[in-house]
Amino acid sequence: MAELPSGLLEACVVLGAPSDKLRDIYQLQLQDKLNEVPLLEAEVLQVHAPPFVSKGTNSSQVIGPAFSRVQRRRSFIKKKRRDRSTESSSNGEAGRADASPATEDISVPKDLDLIALPQLCFPGGLQLATEQREDTYHFLVFTDLFGNRTHGVVVQYYRTIQSCQEGHVQNGHRWNSTKSRLYTPFVVCIISKFPYYNALRDCLSCLLVQLRPARQADFEETVKEFSAKLSLVPLPPPGQLHVSFSLRPLQLVLPSREDKDSPVIDIDLHLPFLCFTHKALLQVLSCLLQEQRLVFFSSDWAKLTLVAECLLSYLQPLSWQQPYVPVLARGMLDFLMAPTAFLMGCHINHFQEVAAETEDLILVNIDDGFIQSSLSDNIDLPSIPLAVAESFVSRAECLQLHYDLEMCHLGVSTDANVLRAQRRDWQRRLNSQIQNIALELVVNIFKGVQDFLNHEHRVFNSEEFLRTREPADVLFYKKVLDTHIFHSFLRDRLNRKRDTFSHMEQRMRNHVNRNRAVTEFPRRPPMSELSRTGYSSYTSPESRLSKRLGASLPNLDQHPSDTATAISPTRPTSLRKMTPDIGIKSPKKAVKVFHLPDFPPPLAYQYVQNYYSDMVSSLGKVINATPPEESALLARYHYLRGLVNTVTNRRLDALEDFQSLYKTDSDIFPTQMVKTLVDSLPEVERLQADRRPELKRLISRVKRDQERERACHGNGQEDGAVKHFQLPKKYMQLQEFVKCVQESGIVKDQGTIYRLFDALTVGNQKQVGPDLFRVFYTIWKETEAEAQEVCVPASVLEHIDSSECVFKLSSSVKTSRGVGKIAMTQRRLFLLTDGRPGYVEVAQYRDLEEVKVSSAPFLLLRIPSLKLRIRGRKEAFEANLKTETELWNLMVKEMWAGRIVSDQHKDPQYMQQALTNALLMDAVVGSLQSSKAIYAASKLAHFERIKMEVPMMVPKTTAETLKHKINPSLELAAPQAVDVLLYTPGQLWVSVSAGKVMVFDVSSWSLTHTCHVGNARLNCMLGVDTDQVWMGSEDSVIYIISMVAMVCNRQLTEHRAEVTGLALDTDKYSQKVAYSCSAEGTVMVWDVSTLQVRRHFRLSCNCLQSIYSAHGMLWCCSRDSIMEVWRNGSTKQRLHLPEQRKGSTATFSSILILPEWDELWSVCTDSGDVCIWHLKDATKPFHHVTLQDCCGCHCMIKVKNQVWIGGLGRSSTKGKIYIVDIEHHQVSKELHGHNDKVTALCSAEDRYVLSGAGKHDGKIAIWKVE
Repeated sequence: MAELPSGLLEACVVLGAPSDKLRDIYQLQLQDKLNEVPLLEAEVLQVHAPPFVSKGTNSSQVIGPAFSRVQRRRSFIKKKRRDRSTESSSNGEAGRADASPATEDISVPKDLDLIALPQLCFPGGLQLATEQREDTYHFLVFTDLFGNRTHGVVVQYYRTIQSCQEGHVQNGHRWNSTKSRLYTPFVVCIISKFPYYNALRDCLSCLLVQLRPARQADFEETVKEFSAKLSLVPLPPPGQLHVSFSLRPLQLVLPSREDKDSPVIDIDLHLPFLCFTHKALLQVLSCLLQEQRLVFFSSDWAKLTLVAECLLSYLQPLSWQQPYVPVLARGMLDFLMAPTAFLMGCHINHFQEVAAETEDLILVNIDDGFIQSSLSDNIDLPSIPLAVAESFVSRAECLQLHYDLEMCHLGVSTDANVLRAQRRDWQRRLNSQIQNIALELVVNIFKGVQDFLNHEHRVFNSEEFLRTREPADVLFYKKVLDTHIFHSFLRDRLNRKRDTFSHMEQRMRNHVNRNRAVTEFPRRPPMSELSRTGYSSYTSPESRLSKRLGASLPNLDQHPSDTATAISPTRPTSLRKMTPDIGIKSPKKAVKVFHLPDFPPPLAYQYVQNYYSDMVSSLGKVINATPPEESALLARYHYLRGLVNTVTNRRLDALEDFQSLYKTDSDIFPTQMVKTLVDSLPEVERLQADRRPELKRLISRVKRDQERERACHGNGQEDGAVKHFQLPKKYMQLQEFVKCVQESGIVKDQGTIYRLFDALTVGNQKQVGPDLFRVFYTIWKETEAEAQEVCVPASVLEHIDSSECVFKLSSSVKTSRGVGKIAMTQRRLFLLTDGRPGYVEVAQYRDLEEVKVSSAPFLLLRIPSLKLRIRGRKEAFEANLKTETELWNLMVKEMWAGRIVSDQHKDPQYMQQALTNALLMDAVVGSLQSSKAIYAASKLAHFERIKMEVPMMVPKTTAETLKHKINPSLELAAPQAVDVLLYTPGQLWVSVSAGKVMVFDVSSWSLTHTCHVGNARLNCMLGVDTDQVWMGSEDSVIYIISMVAMVCNRQLTEHRAEVTGLALDTDKYSQKVAYSCSAEGTVMVWDVSTLQVRRHFRLSCNCLQSIYSAHGMLWCCSRDSIMEVWRNGSTKQRLHLPEQRKGSTATFSSILILPEWDELWSVCTDSGDVCIWHLKDATKPFHHVTLQDCCGCHCMIKVKNQVWIGGLGRSSTKGKIYIVDIEHHQVSKELHGHNDKVTALCSAEDRYVLSGAGKHDGKIAIWKVE
């Protein structure tokens, strides 16, 4: 049988006092010789672990589940042989009962160590009692050397010693009922790989109902049968499907994990809120984040684990990496001497002892709700940042923690299971709110970390991250940044893990801050924020809480200067008015519960098989009854049925279920289980699978994944470690210099770094020394810090935009407008006057007419000055900048040139790049300190050089039509080609290299989501309905992204070659169908609702490139022909290039169907002609439109009564867009907006057209449609 993941039960262990010791005590009591109740040492009495059942097991054998791994077993302990042979012989019945156990080993699954279990199950010792005591429960966590955790739920209950000695008569004495009874405790411990604390506690409660009236002879049998039942329970898959089963008298529910990376939550998460004040709770969380040595204390053993588990769940997705033993027995207190960080728990009786004998511990008293150090009553550790803490407290105050208050309006049900269900639903809602609040706390603490990561080189710039923190919080972050928990978190960020943290951080990002985060200067806040609350406001919770902008298109008719501020900030939300549900705000899907069949007595093999068959039948019924649109629920039913089929060795049926699961929700696809299942297929079944196309595809995909995984391991391409940026220690050549600058976070663009290298190596060998780079880096950071410390009065702020930042401030100088400091922002120069601070406008960069170095008379000297002539002003502005004059001349000229280029091309990134160049000039001059410094800095005057060497004028038609540009490659070292564009209401979808998809909000053209679908280039995208975007990839897969959840969890894998085209249509029953085509000529027809292939056919052609539907016919474009195809797959007609072009190498690149005009338009990759046919009669005369100065066309769309064609210019090798009038077949406009060929076009509600360009440009232009 294939190896399976762990089921609910790993083992069920019974512990108690040794039977011979109890017998001795029993005899002493009979003889009135027992003076005091002794303390005994516990031992393992029984171990029940799956699998219990096999095909050869007969019905008379006690057997159990197969819902767990087939495990090798090892001996744990031999039951003691009886020392008293005379006693055994005198009691034949007892001797027969013990004969078998006396010679058998108690065996347990491998990797399960029970040596310490007796102490942990009896943490206070095994003490006999003279009266019956209540049953008590507590919970255990075991951690192995690799950090894997196993969980235990323990119930301790008492039986009389007399009942344990049933039938025993010793020396003619029988029990005298007048004597006082002695009670001995027994423990039943359920061990599971998953923390189902509540469910397993309830299971043990049901077991005790059976054990109390049971005779001692039936004790082992009852526990064994109970264990067997539990291991028949399958674990629910991640998502909104829970599993329910009946264990009389209770109906029990196993909740599912939220997703495959989230832990199981089956505890009451509000317990710490009941135990601690909000301040104390934050203190404990702060200590955990700083990986201190924490010890929890309580008089209740159960509280220790439950509270610890709750606190660790609050830190998700951060994971505690240190030793974790929430329950320490009395004999384990020496563990607290460990020198490393840890989290442990002790009984409150040991509080004073631990506090006195150990140092540097954080002592947490759960019972009294306080926290202190072992050295003093106070804790000398930095606290969680104040703004974050206040946000957490304000949210926590809104929680309703008391069930009775919540449910006081309801009547009382007479059904216990109904009451339990009500409580369970309330707890689930409360847990969800607490998880939201806790996750927001973690996000608020670590937001912004992403801005200081270099994914390419796997570097985290910790110094720069600390520089952006509030000074009072720096010590806290310094301690946290050195922990294992943070290092693991960083590794996940560098691996671009899509977990709850990344989802919430993205939702919480304010659109203004998000845009700033992807510019070259993510750490420079606008002056309005600095002036209000200091630098911390840039990273304050208020600025990160936002709601999604509306889905309307923006008004792009504003002045070009406003393009950079098209994203208007939302009003900050008051943290004191929030409710617990604010935060992620993802749509909450209703929870479904699958009820398992009743457990089969007497658990013989045949009954177990029937039980599994019933389960498969039940799952089949719910699958058939579930509508296709509930794809997530269908996926989970397939998961469960695949698991059951695997257990029962129906391997091919299991693979079919997993194939259906993969297509429906690949996020929960059990990759490792399927790999193991495929490897375990016998030859006969492998041949059968090869005859089933879907199974053959699944198996081949699994094999490909295995090969890719082995190749990655072989090349060492594993999730590498995180590096911290360090200054270089040796001379650097160009490529080493590029890597170092990118790691430092100064700039990522390779072209800019090349120019910086030239500047720093002027007059020297082409290498940069470590000392020079250290000076350059220091000056860069000092300038940045100085700009952040600029104090601008409110009277000055009234004159500048809220998003402006001061990037450079001169020394105090004399100017023609007064004495003060010249401030440079990204939009203007202004004078910050001395004395009483005031604002004097110098110039906005677009208004400059001349910038030059002049000289001003001073006594007998001529002092260098900067002279600016400004449009609309008669008098020039002159500033006596003295030694700074040449540098300011370079910087202002570069900013002026950058503004001109930015305005002409409607591209705000040019202005941002000019600003980068100007600041680099400043750092270069400061680091070189030589006569060549200014000449060296001039190497960075990129836009000034363009202005001087290249004609700057953009054609009038282009300038009037172009409204804006966005750069999807802004965070990358080099631009990437825009492969596909798709507009859906409110969103622009952009595909760039290797399966990367970016989603922009069209109300502001701001980036809202980024996701990866596969690792190959995408060829096409299609909006299928309000929640589905289909994407055809070079890896032959159609990926389906949910527009609501923004996740790709469904894939269509039927194609065998790269998917090149997608189209949408309706069938004769008005049902939506989708068409897809692949390069080798296959066309598939999909039922959109069920994602099933209705039919497929294959066309004979040379590389099928696209497919369209019109008038009930399909039009398919290949490289050498255009085919009109009936829906059944037969070809009606085939169109070829006209005779005069057949001899050329031209191949079709795109076609366009215009049903209203009965025309078909086509273009070719290496021709500037547009070919036009009549749809109804292709034999009619052929028309063509010649596009001037065009060497090839790549894409084409219809907008209103125009056809927009994207291509490549012949003379300039730049991208061009031709607008052709459909009625007159004439070019009405020719647009020049890209530096590379136009590769993609799409229309946004016929108001705008968006164009994307090749890798030498990589930008998206937004054009106004007339």
